Amino acid sequence: MENQQEEQSQLNIELTEEIAEGTYANLAIITHSNAEFVVDFVNVMPGMPKAKVKSRVILTPQHAKRFMKAMLDNIKKYESIHGPIQDQEPVSLPMNFGGPTAQA
Repeated sequence: MENQQEEQSQLNIELTEEIAEGTYANLAIITHSNAEFVVDFVNVMPGMPKAKVKSRVILTPQHAKRFMKAMLDNIKKYESIHGPIQDQEPVSLPMNFGGPTAQA
C-alpha cells in the first residue's frame, strides 16, 4: 500500500532537447505585483545598446520564496566545494564590459 502511494505521488518531469540546451543570461530583472513575481532573464552583450529578454518566469509569491531558499541552499553547497563566490561591483545599466562602445 505504501509503495502504491509513493508511485502515485511521484512527478514525471519531461525535459525536451531544446529546453535542455538552456539559455544564457547575465542579467535578471525582477518585478512584482501583489499576486506574482516576474523574472526576466536577459543576455546583455558588450557594446550593444539593446538587449532582449531571453526568458520570462512568472511565480506566485510562495513559489518565489521557495525558489529563493532553494538558490541559497544551492549556493551554500557550491561554496562548500568550490569556495566563496566573489561579489562583483554593483550592476548598473547600461552594463559596461570594458570594451569599446558600439557605434553605428
